[in-house]
Amino acid sequence: MTVIQSGAAIVELAGEFSRREIAPRVAQYDRDEKIPRDLLDKMAELGFFGGVVPVEWGGLGLDYRTFVAFVEEVSQTCHIMGTLVSMPSGLVGAGIANFGTIEQKERWLRPLAEGRIFGGSAVTEPRSGSDVAGMDTTYKKDGESYILNGTKAWISNLDIADFFLSFATKDRSLRHAGVTAFLIPRDTPGLELNPYRDKLGFRPICTGEVVFKDLRLGPDALLGEEGHGFEVAMTAVERGRLGVAARSVGVAQACLDQAVSYAKERIAFGHPISEFQIVQSKVTDMEVGVHTARLLVNDAADALERGERARRLTSMAKMYASDIAFRSATDALQIHGAYGVSPEYAIGRLFRDAKVLQIVEGSNDLHRALIGEMALGIRADS
Repeated sequence: MTVIQSGAAIVELAGEFSRREIAPRVAQYDRDEKIPRDLLDKMAELGFFGGVVPVEWGGLGLDYRTFVAFVEEVSQTCHIMGTLVSMPSGLVGAGIANFGTIEQKERWLRPLAEGRIFGGSAVTEPRSGSDVAGMDTTYKKDGESYILNGTKAWISNLDIADFFLSFATKDRSLRHAGVTAFLIPRDTPGLELNPYRDKLGFRPICTGEVVFKDLRLGPDALLGEEGHGFEVAMTAVERGRLGVAARSVGVAQACLDQAVSYAKERIAFGHPISEFQIVQSKVTDMEVGVHTARLLVNDAADALERGERARRLTSMAKMYASDIAFRSATDALQIHGAYGVSPEYAIGRLFRDAKVLQIVEGSNDLHRALIGEMALGIRADS
């Protein structure tokens, strides 16, 4: 693995690698709906999956401010790659880092941070969606074993995940207090994976259903304490939302860059369209949006770096940054005109992905409700 000397160096390296190795291939693997494994191997060699995971567990030990800058840099070229580099520090790895045993960290976290294996986080369900406490997936005890039954939906990395972090309840009426977290190896009998095909956006990442049919796990699969899985989930989700926010800033920045470049080259009525006030107005909105979204993401990153709960800040960052990403994609597509729908330009892919960013990790309608309730004192913000 390449040794990175500083946080600034890995951000710079991420940009160079993305432009050299990812940019020439992203359009094709987006069409193919499959991430090239050789690209992931090259990224692993450079330490790209290490993120904030401590060095003693195979990570880079980055501070959160550097981590979000790194994720944004990769996401400007391909936010799906940004998703994968953020997972060991977020949705998949954060719960293990904070609640795992020494053995679990050695088995799952270290190879995850080193890019030798990949994982998935199976939280969302067909009915309950983002309502983790209202999940339908259940478990029961059988001696020292746990038997799980249920279905998770829209779970990522079905094709490459070696394990899944998932959650089940022993009693739905207990809500938060009934939820327990489990680490489930891919080859566990009773685990069924059903990929979705031809999605609107997020096409390269394999997403689908994770089904548990009398899936039996031993006590070593328990992550944290029984009945305390909601804490594990919120730790993962908080950092997952920070990752989505950073990726959204990357997508928004890419839209701005594409719009500026095209506006300078496109001639209409004898002038570059960059001279038209309506185009300047759209570019201004993008410029301000990207800048303010980045500030909000950094604010959330700083809170996590201080060891604080960042429930409200990560919700705000995720909601705002993904809204900015979609608005920027919409304006950039409008600036491109008819060429915006051509596969020769990246803006169509950015537009499709930006829309989905408003939905993943809790839809923005949900985040608006959460932020409003926290501001009004209806819901605790920690």
